[in-house]
Amino acid sequence: MYESMEMNNNDLEAVEFIKEARETLISEIEQIIVGQHKVIDQLLMALFSRGHCLLIGVPGLAKTLLISTLAKILDLEFNRIQFTPDLMPSDIIGTEIIQDDASTGERSMRFLRGPVFANVVLADEINRTPPKTQAALLQSMQEYKVSVGGVTYDLEQPFFVLATQNPIELEGTYPLPEAQLDRFMFNVYVDYPEADEEVEIVLSTTSAREPQLKTVMSGADILRLQEIVRKVPAAENVVKYAVKLVRSTRPNDETCPDSIKGWISWGAGPRASQYLVLGAKARAVMHGRYHISCDDIRAVSKPVLRHRILTSFNAEADGVDSLQIVDELLKIVEVPEPS
Repeated sequence: MYESMEMNNNDLEAVEFIKEARETLISEIEQIIVGQHKVIDQLLMALFSRGHCLLIGVPGLAKTLLISTLAKILDLEFNRIQFTPDLMPSDIIGTEIIQDDASTGERSMRFLRGPVFANVVLADEINRTPPKTQAALLQSMQEYKVSVGGVTYDLEQPFFVLATQNPIELEGTYPLPEAQLDRFMFNVYVDYPEADEEVEIVLSTTSAREPQLKTVMSGADILRLQEIVRKVPAAENVVKYAVKLVRSTRPNDETCPDSIKGWISWGAGPRASQYLVLGAKARAVMHGRYHISCDDIRAVSKPVLRHRILTSFNAEADGVDSLQIVDELLKIVEVPEPS
């Protein structure tokens, strides 16, 4: 095993609690959100792994409603930031103002916290704002801190950033740079609902029904569960499989299959290997298991690798996208034998 910490009896009980909590969370969310089971599971995996998510989907698929509902049942502070072309970094992280002291007449600088100071932050339509403003989220996502005027402020944990992006509106948008895309653990695709689900959506949203949500767990519970996820053991061959899968996306690496080499300009970096293993651990405990398998790695490979593989002009000419490349790798890359 690569793990330096072993799970004790309390941790094993917590794993069982995570499994039950997942079922309860999904039950509560389903009072508001119809379908989207895979999306909900991926959001929970990222949350329990201490990661962030980028949600991509056309307008009207309840992305914002799903995120605000999740924040409510987790009893977390939620802030939504609508990204627009004129949004400034200070509109996200906060700004310093000059404040007069009425009793002494003296002036001093006071920091007004921005909406990033919350547990769950929704960056709505993040590609509608210029790179300078997009980058304002970088330090908070990676270090859980914000620096203003030479002073660093800690963000309260758990801290979970969910950004949405509209794939069909390209005019007046600023695609996220690869460096910032890499900060997101998962790239979650939100698709149209099935026909019967859409009927249920229409029926439930055009009636007088008002579901009452209950709190499932607190921020302290989530922090505890995030620690448990990192303690889950990972066998050496499973970790090697994750690394092998990621290295196979790099066209200059000897492990990259010749059949896909011409489709890739740049492959995934080491952060992808880390997130494959963390996502697999979260998936395992959410299903009540105390270890991860290569099946768990495969299950999280698409949301982890989708936005980390930069396709070439050859891929575009052949009509091949990053998901098809991941599908091909999952067929080709062999699982290492246990040592």
